Amino acid sequence: NMVYGGAGSGARVMTSSSSPGISLKQEGITYIAGAELPCVIVNIVRGGPGLGGIQPAQSDYFQATKGGGHGDYRLLVLAPSSVQEAVDLTQEAFDLADQYRNPVMIMGDGMIGQMMEPVEFTDVPKRNLPEKTWATTGTKGKREHNVINSLFIDPAACEKHNIHLFEKYAEMEKNEVRVEEYNMDGAEIVFVAYGTTARIVKNAITALAKEGIKAGLIRPITLWPYPSKAVETAANQASVKAFLAVEMSMGQMVEDVRLAANGAKPVHFYGRTGGMVPTPAAIVAEAKKVLGGAK
Repeated sequence: NMVYGGAGSGARVMTSSSSPGISLKQEGITYIAGAELPCVIVNIVRGGPGLGGIQPAQSDYFQATKGGGHGDYRLLVLAPSSVQEAVDLTQEAFDLADQYRNPVMIMGDGMIGQMMEPVEFTDVPKRNLPEKTWATTGTKGKREHNVINSLFIDPAACEKHNIHLFEKYAEMEKNEVRVEEYNMDGAEIVFVAYGTTARIVKNAITALAKEGIKAGLIRPITLWPYPSKAVETAANQASVKAFLAVEMSMGQMVEDVRLAANGAKPVHFYGRTGGMVPTPAAIVAEAKKVLGGAK
């Protein structure tokens, strides 16, 4: 709610926490989305549910991408896989928030939150950002008062507002999808993983190559809007026999992989949860099992 107030005054604002704290912020997040205020939210995900543990996890995917608060709204969700990418995406998140007047979430995990890596600070690509004429900066007697609110007593007006929001979300889906496709040419099995899990998967891909198994990776950088087109294209690739979603959860992103694949190829899941991290060896073993059972 403090972020709501700061954003309403036209300031660039952010907040951060780790899983349970983000849960506590959900009412404020849906108010911010409803009032069309720009802000950045960082969630460094830990094991759960409940207090869980402080080790890394990815089990807040549903909360981030399907709406943890009430109502029809969306967050633009960015998932860095390195400290450098976390720095770059966080800088750009402020511009994205201002451009779309919408909350933007950076979703990492406990490994990104704790690791140390060298980074370079560079200027982000410039966007033509709109002036914040809606902000409550004081009228100085020159204009009508700005009122920032998300309350609609008239249901027709509330519906109209929701339709407006979804037109904005459609623009995000059109313009802001980001994905890394790694080693996809001729891949027999395609891993789908994000964040630091994708880095572990790349080691598994190297190990599989040494055994003559061609594996590729689709790494969503935007968890929403989801890079469904990349999965759909891979599903129609002749060499691909199956997908394997790898997550530090009990299987949340895998639902979006299955929707995107649309039954064209089987989609399997391998995950660790509660703060446990998948190993390259375990991912290799699971991939072999999938290929052995793939039709």
